[in-house]
Amino acid sequence: MDSNKIHLLGVYLRGIAMGAADIIPGVSGGTIAFITGIYEELLSSIKSVNFAALTVLMKRGPLACWQHINGSFLLALLIGILTSVFSFAHVITYLLEAFPLFVWSFFFGLICASSIFIAKQLKQWDLASFSVFSLGVVAAYFIGQMQPSEFQPSLLMVFGAGAIAICAMILPGVSGSFILVLLGLYNHILAAVRDFQWLMLLSFAAGCALGLLSFSYLLSWLFQRYHDLTLASLTGFLVGSLNLVWPWKQVSSFYESSSGEKMAFVSHNVTPQTYQLVTGLESNTLICMFLMFSGGLVIVVMEYAGTKFEKQIEK
Repeated sequence: MDSNKIHLLGVYLRGIAMGAADIIPGVSGGTIAFITGIYEELLSSIKSVNFAALTVLMKRGPLACWQHINGSFLLALLIGILTSVFSFAHVITYLLEAFPLFVWSFFFGLICASSIFIAKQLKQWDLASFSVFSLGVVAAYFIGQMQPSEFQPSLLMVFGAGAIAICAMILPGVSGSFILVLLGLYNHILAAVRDFQWLMLLSFAAGCALGLLSFSYLLSWLFQRYHDLTLASLTGFLVGSLNLVWPWKQVSSFYESSSGEKMAFVSHNVTPQTYQLVTGLESNTLICMFLMFSGGLVIVVMEYAGTKFEKQIEK
């Protein structure tokens, strides 16, 4: 297998990991892209889908345009994401309902390790870096404290939600799925994926495309001009989002979704001991701690795999 095929296989596998992460409220596919070493290439490739690409298409033909937008990279990544989303939607839903403590413990460890990995990419920590890091922590924390809404969406609402959510999905530490939860659309979109409601999915995809093309310019510009400050703020987002994925929570109020399902409305973090006391359920502390460690180990393995793929390509 030549180096280009190895690279595209690696991109496809990263896409699968990104798709799985984006399904989970509180976990970002952008985090997976970052820790596996393709984040800036992803932003650059998305940004290249513009009027200049159209000019290349008209003057030099489809092949030159495909190369201009790094089409093979984007296609491999998209296929991986879609493979994951349509394959794991049922699985993720089941696991969250059947084993919530275990799932959130795993992702808590994953996000902890991700924040350490991103922080290590900074050349130095100075006052400005600490300041934007703190702002990122505060912003992510307060986003996590927001309460979800619930309504019956129109296609226009779904389009707008896609444009907003995709911006979060490509930001490390900011969960696009959680944005959908806040907008009251998470269950609707997940149901559309499970039941192949193509009209809603197309509306959502169109919104995602608009948001992605617009937001990628801003992110790419920030990385070029303020690389370390951008990384510091993203690290802050990750650390602040840990509040959202803490496994042991006490729910103080509920709301009824449009499907009649009883959903948590207001909850706050508690210790494992308090969780067991107030809910009457086992806290499974040791198992959860093991899964937190396992989540962190996954990040280490992904980092190693990403580095190995890049070295193989360089050879």
